[in-house]
Amino acid sequence: MTHLDIPHWRLHNQHLAGTRMETPEAVVAWLGAVQAQDYAGAKWAVGQRTLDCSDADLDRLLADGTILRTHILRPTWHLVMPTDIRWMLSLTAPRINAAMAYAYRQVELDDTLFARSDAVLAQALQGGQRLTRADLCSVLQQAGLLGAHEGRLNYLLIHAELAGMICSGGLRGKQHTYALLDERCPEGRTLTRDQALAELVRRYFTSHGPATVKDYVWWSGLTMTDARAGLNMVKSQLAHTGVDGQTYWFADGPPSFSDPSPTAYLLPNYDEYVVGYTDRHAIFDPTHLPKLDSRVNPLFNYVIVIDGHIVGTWKRTFKTSAVVMTFDPFTPLSEAETQAVVRAAHRYAQFLHTSTELVFDS
Repeated sequence: MTHLDIPHWRLHNQHLAGTRMETPEAVVAWLGAVQAQDYAGAKWAVGQRTLDCSDADLDRLLADGTILRTHILRPTWHLVMPTDIRWMLSLTAPRINAAMAYAYRQVELDDTLFARSDAVLAQALQGGQRLTRADLCSVLQQAGLLGAHEGRLNYLLIHAELAGMICSGGLRGKQHTYALLDERCPEGRTLTRDQALAELVRRYFTSHGPATVKDYVWWSGLTMTDARAGLNMVKSQLAHTGVDGQTYWFADGPPSFSDPSPTAYLLPNYDEYVVGYTDRHAIFDPTHLPKLDSRVNPLFNYVIVIDGHIVGTWKRTFKTSAVVMTFDPFTPLSEAETQAVVRAAHRYAQFLHTSTELVFDS
């Protein structure tokens, strides 16, 4: 394997290229967790790895609790399977809470206030209630738990998610709701800490490899010590090779076939193909940083990927009966590359069950 092979292998292992997965549930379980603070983008991230799935299908799966959305890695929102949420939280939550300890102190939150808040949230959500952030803000304000600290609401809700008490409850109109995890997922899988360390490492390198241990530490939010401990438990199930002085781990050998060239993918922000690695040089030329938005980081942008490499950005604007997709390549596309992007755009429109209007910026 050379550094030129890495994008090709990752596309296949993440099921963007080659065989797509049967269901959205299979995609989320395979990847372990799918970053999801951009809800619409996360749905498309799952959808384009699935054989036949729509945006509305993902809404239904999240509404009925087949897939959950909660804070679980780094910390930010992720999609995760009910069977994985408890063992994963038991592994990652202590690390996230430790990282957020200073922020908790800044708004004068401690274990006593967290316990009071959890009790209030449990009472408000019991019996299958689905409440929005605004609803819970009102509930906590009436209980005297928010006070004058503007940031307390965020931290009280995140802490309750990390404690495995609340999680996503589906949409109410366009607003996300919260629900009690015990009611959404009464029988989640549990693992010992060593089992969890091993399972998360195995899941990551199987789905995201080839990748380095440093990549995994970024993705999981765990310590290097924990990463190495987990890897030692499963290294017999993985392979590794050196590339440019770095050791890359993966589960399978090279894909059995090559994809037609050019093949285009229209990835949302925070897609696992971009966000899943701390070193993105294999897929992105940093000389193009000035062509991104003001945050100059490819993971914050909707990106055009051709043959595994980020070659531009794209945006979408919604009309009543169409999605307008505007493409801004870093350098002019060939006719074949343009047609590959058009095919990818039509697939996105199919996912949304709408028509497209395409605009290519020069």
